[in-house]
Amino acid sequence: MSTSPPILYWFRRDFRLADNPALAAACASGRPVLAVFVRDGLVDDLGAAPKWRLGVGLDHFISQLSSIGVRVILRSGPALDVIQNLVHETGADTVYWTRAYDPQSVARDTQVKSQLKAQGIHAQSFGGHLLFEPWTVETKTGGPYRVYTPFWNAVKSRDLPQVVAAPKPIASFDGPIASETLADWNLGAAMVRGLPHVAKYARIGEAAAMERLVEFCAGPIDRYNDRRDAPYELGTSGLSQNLALGEISPLQCWYMGYDAMLRGSAGAETFLKELVWREFAYHLMHHTPHIVTDNWKPDWDKFPWNLDETHPHVIAWKQGRTGIPFVDAAMREMYVTGTMHNRGRMIVASYLTKHLMSHWKIGLNWFADCLIDWDPASNAMGWQWASGSGPDAAPYFRVFNPVTQLQKFDPAGRYARQWIGELHHQPTATALAYFDAIPKHWNLRPNMSYPEPIITPSDGRARALDAYQARDF
Repeated sequence: MSTSPPILYWFRRDFRLADNPALAAACASGRPVLAVFVRDGLVDDLGAAPKWRLGVGLDHFISQLSSIGVRVILRSGPALDVIQNLVHETGADTVYWTRAYDPQSVARDTQVKSQLKAQGIHAQSFGGHLLFEPWTVETKTGGPYRVYTPFWNAVKSRDLPQVVAAPKPIASFDGPIASETLADWNLGAAMVRGLPHVAKYARIGEAAAMERLVEFCAGPIDRYNDRRDAPYELGTSGLSQNLALGEISPLQCWYMGYDAMLRGSAGAETFLKELVWREFAYHLMHHTPHIVTDNWKPDWDKFPWNLDETHPHVIAWKQGRTGIPFVDAAMREMYVTGTMHNRGRMIVASYLTKHLMSHWKIGLNWFADCLIDWDPASNAMGWQWASGSGPDAAPYFRVFNPVTQLQKFDPAGRYARQWIGELHHQPTATALAYFDAIPKHWNLRPNMSYPEPIITPSDGRARALDAYQARDF
């Protein structure tokens, strides 16, 4: 047992032992390490699905930390109050954490660091959630990038640090200290009917994430260019939920993808570009934080989107009952699995914001409640990209046709069959699971008829183009 004061490791979305610079630095100090997770307002404000996924990921990581001698303390309340109380209770004089980049976390962390330093406490933040710190990537004129391709060209050949090894077991902190419990927190309470279904599809923890990455880079990455847009098969890495909680690092993904590229994998560079697309989302969120709450292009504040979440078209969209199979299949996939194929995300977002002329914030907030891989930067950029109000070099008036898109990427109709039971005499198990997973008050049953389109692709496109033509900006 060490007599040195402990280091507090405040963890948030870095649920892994390997390639965790903050944890590695704390453990390398030779001092006891106390890990603390704070249930503050940012945790309480999470939607149902991401909050549940946070809880099960947290439970798994607590076991991992315990296995190397790191004791975990759970506390509720404002982060500054919790950290200051623990400093007082334990005698800790050092606090480490991994950086977060959303505006609310930045404001919280800045306050915590400032107050701790004023009290003589060593407070230090570390990288690890991104490949590149957002402020280190600049255009030739010194400003942030606003278009993806130049951003990719600027970073694709950058030197990156090596992956940090997982810490070895350390001396435990033995002093008396109170902790709350995950059972008391009950972070999955809001999931209700969807929980048994979504839980089947969650890949929880560092080992599961690494296993999936190895599996992907051993084969599916070779066909990533062709198969990543096919919604009926797992042609992607499937690691978004693990990246969101830091159960695997982007650096680990980059190096394995890069190795695949060196051995001649046809899809590896595209996979690396997708990792950098995630970086681009964080780059934009850092430099233009309003992207998470307001139109990235301010002129779109004047656009006459529908803001009524109770509008029948919005309800039909949420329920996966628009009469457009690609849209409905994608929404139903989300309710059963907690995730949605990326091509599906593009289609349902385009349909809501363009065919149905409804505000992207409606979709952004709905995804934030329903996705176990919710990520503040990716969710915001994806919705604004699809709606036309965000960072997209293509014309804002591009309107995806959800019918021809499904024909292009699923000509055999397997995706619709997998998720829409009303279209078939013998519905699949996944299609039936949708009716068990959705809110009971929706009052939907498998024997209902599949609806006619609430608006056809041609009518929706024409309406959207008319609105764009009439815009006054």
